[in-house]
Formats: sequence, C-alpha cells, structure tokens
Amino acid sequence: MKKLELKYGCNPNQKPACIYMNEDKELPIKVLSGSPGYINLLDALNAWQLVKELKKAAGYPAAASFKHVSPAGAAIGLELDETLKKIYFVEEDNLSPLACAYARARGADRMSSFGDFIALSDECDIQTAMLIKPEVSDGIIAPGYSDEALEILKSKKSGKYNIIEIDKDYIPANTEVKQVFGINFEQGRNNIEINEELLKNIVTDNKSMTEVAKRDLLIAMITIKYTQSNSVCYVKDGQAIGIGAGQQSRIHCTRLAGSKADFWYLRQAPKVLALDFVDGIGRADRDNTIDIYIGDNSVEELLSDDRWKRVLKTKPDEFTKEEKREFLKTLSDVSLGSDAFFPFGDNIERAYRSGVKYIAQPGGSVRDDNVIEACNKYGIVMAHTGLRLFHH
Repeated sequence: MKKLELKYGCNPNQKPACIYMNEDKELPIKVLSGSPGYINLLDALNAWQLVKELKKAAGYPAAASFKHVSPAGAAIGLELDETLKKIYFVEEDNLSPLACAYARARGADRMSSFGDFIALSDECDIQTAMLIKPEVSDGIIAPGYSDEALEILKSKKSGKYNIIEIDKDYIPANTEVKQVFGINFEQGRNNIEINEELLKNIVTDNKSMTEVAKRDLLIAMITIKYTQSNSVCYVKDGQAIGIGAGQQSRIHCTRLAGSKADFWYLRQAPKVLALDFVDGIGRADRDNTIDIYIGDNSVEELLSDDRWKRVLKTKPDEFTKEEKREFLKTLSDVSLGSDAFFPFGDNIERAYRSGVKYIAQPGGSVRDDNVIEACNKYGIVMAHTGLRLFHH
C-alpha cells in the first residue's frame, strides 16, 4: 500500500486527509482492522519509535500508551508484584514480559490512558491481548500478532478496533519534512542513541548511581524524546510514573509530572487498596472514584449525596492530607529526566518531594550552580547529558 486515505485530519473539517510515502514507496504499515485516523497514526508512529528504542536500551520488551502525540505511560516488561497487579486491575498470574510492560504502561496513569493508542515492541501475544480487551482504547501498533491475539483484538469495538502492523525493519530517511502554513520545514531526524555514555558527567557531590537508576534514567530520556516539549518524566522500577508534557514553563512540567507520580504512589496506600468496590463496576468508574478519593477534596466529595453507595460496598475512611503527606515520604529512588536544562533550583525542590534521587538533564543554564547546590542539599545524583531532547 502506497497511500492510505483518512476520514479527515486532526478535526472533521480538515479534509481531504491521507498518509503516503514519497518516491512511490510502500508504506511500512498494514491496517489489519479498523480505520485509523490522522491523530491515531501520529500516536502510533511516535509510540512505535519509543518502544523500539526502549527495548534496545533496556533489553526488555516495551510498551507505551499514547494520547494526543505524547505518552501517558511507557514501561519495560519487569514482573509485577501483588500491589501493582491490584492497582492495575491485573488478576492473571505468570504474565509474559510483554504483558507486564503493557500493564505498567497503561496502569501508571489510567485517567490519561483512557482511549489511548498502544504500542508494543514485540509480537502481541494472547496474554497481552487479554489485558487490552477490556480497556477503552483506540488502537494498537506492533510488529506482529499471534493468531489468537489478533482474533481477540479484532473483537473489540464490534470489529472496528484499529490494529496496525508495522515493518520492524523499516528505517526512515535521515531527513524529515513537514509543512506549516504552506511552508516546508526540513531537518535531520533525531537519530541520537540514548545510552549510558550520556550519564558519565555527574556534576553533584553524590556520584553513586546504581545500575537500576541508570536504566530508569535511560527510560526517562527515551520517553521525553517522544513527548511534546517542554517535558519532564519521572521513572521508577522500569516504568514512567509521571509525565509532564507540553508546558511552557519547566517548573510546571516538573509539578505536573510530580503530581502524577504522587498519584501513582498514593494508589498503593493501604486505605486506597482497601476500597471495596461493588461487583461488576466498570474500570472507568473505579478510576474516577480513586481519583476523587486521593484528590485534594478527598472523601468529602465522595461522601456528598452518598455518591459512594453507587460504587462502594462500604463507606470509605477519610484519607487526610496529613496521612497522604506521610505516605508520600516513603516514595524513594525515583529517576527523573528533563528534555532541557533546569533554569532554577525550584525544580529540584519539587522533584525531591516526589522521591527523586537521580536526575539526567542537559545542563547549560546560567544558574547551573544553583541547581547543583539544590541537588547537593538533598543528596541527589545529577548527570549533565549535554543533550537536549525537544520534540514538536
């Protein structure tokens, strides 16, 4: 297939729309089911690049959950413990590494992942397909599908679920071109390989960086490479736990990503795990209830008009701000990547509140000394990579 006609572009009024290759080449993708749209394909192609790089850097199968051309989650296939299984709504045992990667990517920020586009680094197996089946999702891209997995995915959305197969060996041209307002923009593709060489210039007093931290920092940097700038990514145990995308201010990125990381961790608090949901409740209702319970208004909003009775078997206990603050103090060894330098130490202050111990950022600010001083204050290890990772 050399050209794929689309229903419309970003919005219904933007017609006609299509994707095609120059020089009469074949597209590197096949649509096995559904009719993906313009934004679906932007998500799919960016997400595929992310998971392909994650697998190469970390050596594990990888998955990503994309929304509006930025990842809501990204992860490698490390085994899930019982707590993560519970907060990710995973009941199966002995999951494949790919299924674990998907559960982590989808589960880190379930609110943002609602209606996502999924990318897998490896052939989709039946276990991964079974995890995807009950989720609200627009589509998936992978280098292949087992026969059983394909049948499961084709049954979603009454057969209209978007399933894309990509040529895993496809290599794009070194020059990329896009058009804005009738004007062509051309640049070299961002083919930089993100590896441990970028972490050697440690500028803080504390220079002790574990192998796990190095891996997580690589995951953070690869994730922000495909996140709309400005962007900051918090990573723990092989998965992004908070992504701040598209903010004009770096501190707002750090706060947004930090608040998501906090939310991810608070979902593991005993009071949240103890919420007793009514039988048969939908996943979206569970997510919304947990969001309200953990949020600033906490149980007060949930208890108004006895709202809790629709979703919970028993009245929940108050989860106070003090209790949440105390629980968050136990979050530790988080890694953070930033796509550009931190201009002020306030970013470090905010990151530390969400358990950040390791940081990778380009450096080069006139206030680098202030940022390094803030890291030293908390014993944080920071590497200057010298590499900016803007993505627009």
